Amino acid sequence: MKQISAQKIAELVNGKIVGNPSRIVIGVSSLKDATVDQVSFVGNKKYQHQLDTSRAGIVLVCPDLADEPLNDRTFIVCDNVDYAFSKVIMVFAPEPVKYAPGVHPSAVVDPTVKIGAGVHIGANAVVEAEAVIGDNTVIGAGCYIGPNVTIGCNCLIYPNVTIMARCHIGNKNIFHPGVVIGADGFGFVPGPNGLVKVPQTGIVQIDDDVEIGANTTVDRARFGKTWIKSNVKIDNQVMVAHNVIIGESSILVAQCGIAGSAELGRGVILAAKSGVNGHITLGDGVQVAGTSGVVKSLPAGAIAVGTPAETQREFMARMALPRKVEKLTARLEELKAQLAELQAEK
Repeated sequence: MKQISAQKIAELVNGKIVGNPSRIVIGVSSLKDATVDQVSFVGNKKYQHQLDTSRAGIVLVCPDLADEPLNDRTFIVCDNVDYAFSKVIMVFAPEPVKYAPGVHPSAVVDPTVKIGAGVHIGANAVVEAEAVIGDNTVIGAGCYIGPNVTIGCNCLIYPNVTIMARCHIGNKNIFHPGVVIGADGFGFVPGPNGLVKVPQTGIVQIDDDVEIGANTTVDRARFGKTWIKSNVKIDNQVMVAHNVIIGESSILVAQCGIAGSAELGRGVILAAKSGVNGHITLGDGVQVAGTSGVVKSLPAGAIAVGTPAETQREFMARMALPRKVEKLTARLEELKAQLAELQAEK
């Protein structure tokens, strides 16, 4: 059984102890469910009521909650509570699954495939001709790796991921189950006999340290490449269309979608169920609120809200407008009454 003292936790997270530094815990949990031998956290003063009723023995708290703890608990004050608690979770996390190097007997691997040292290829996986797989990469059970695909070193490709022909995958990437990389972009034009498919001849390029959630799709480019740059993090069930470019360290949250040829700068955040129109640009650091629809380009640092999305200033001005109209209407009624009195006096 793993156990750790408050003193060791404080050293791990560079926090300040308030209370007993010798207190021992053996696990982590939420404030609601934690027991006296577990550590929990609260990062915002508005959740103080949960802290008051929690049984957690050690609590990581923000500076606003650095008062003397009650009920013989120990507080550890941290500047960034979420980040600090993540470090504590890792102390108690189970050992990661270890994948033995080698090719499972049921896997189908073309003889022209180049396989690096320490690679694991799981049961029923298919790796097509001229593919390249870098050192220590894991190809999970049931994956499909298309012809001429290149995958870098130290990638973790979970079961049932599909990477279609000629796509380029960098190093230290994680793709969760059901991810599809390099399916055709959605391209059709009207013809004399109905819709005609436009050939999708490009690729997908994914740089290093990218993580993509379950059942997310990244379409290949019509020509050139769909490009996801380094350190991008994508949630489950996200749709990235053809020729999209996503800048470094951007975050795409569940069920958002980006239409073709849109370009996102560095550090962009798309909240859940938001959408971005095609052929527009979002500057560095743009934030798009959940369910918002962005229909025009936004400058660096903009925060977009609503559908069609608008800046915070525009949104607040529009929301305030009905109240202003009410006040103006009331004032007009007062003026009308005053005018009627003046006319009556005459």
